[in-house]
Amino acid sequence: MEPKSIEALTFEEALAELETIVAQLEAGDLTLELSLALFERGQKLASRCNIQLEQATLRIEQLTADGEIIELPSP
Repeated sequence: MEPKSIEALTFEEALAELETIVAQLEAGDLTLELSLALFERGQKLASRCNIQLEQATLRIEQLTADGEIIELPSP
């Protein structure tokens, strides 16, 4: 089964996959090639999580005086 594209993952899905990758890399029983591939995907997942956190922060910062959230356009 092909992994879901990183852009299609929710924050929770990306974080869970990143945690799985870290555990696999820490176990140390992978080939160099697989380790590098997992590391690269992990870097992309971490970047995706950071972007999603930044977007959430922006939404919070966009609160109006009466507490309503101003919807920001999707990226």
